[in-house]
Amino acid sequence: MGFTEMFVATHSEALKRAAALGAGSSASAGGVRIPGISDFEIEQLGDLAGTAVHAAGADYELAMVDVASDALLGVPPAMVRALAELLSYESEGEGNVLDDVAEKWAAEDDMPFGADEARKYVQQLAELAGSVDENSRTGLYVWSS
Repeated sequence: MGFTEMFVATHSEALKRAAALGAGSSASAGGVRIPGISDFEIEQLGDLAGTAVHAAGADYELAMVDVASDALLGVPPAMVRALAELLSYESEGEGNVLDDVAEKWAAEDDMPFGADEARKYVQQLAELAGSVDENSRTGLYVWSS
């Protein structure tokens, strides 16, 4: 199995990065590359994050952003918000929400890593989501091989 990379970019930057990734470029700074998963597992993470921050039922489905690349998908605003909120969400007596999401994500069928590694990825993805700036027209993108 290949890998999935998530990154923050403008639409045109995302298309350029998708082309480079499709040509076999290595991971670049500012992105999170996760081996062994697909966009499906990212959608699972979105659902788990949404539930954890009490925003279940929103649209967490990744969407194709341009016909130039069917491997490049956009993360919907609801998922971006839910992921970003994992960094600061305070629950009453529910423990660390980010840790809970990571444990549940790692427990999903066919996940290639355990809770410790999942926590690292969830932390990194939450930080990426928190860096999306609507004023600079950036978004969170997913590229899967």
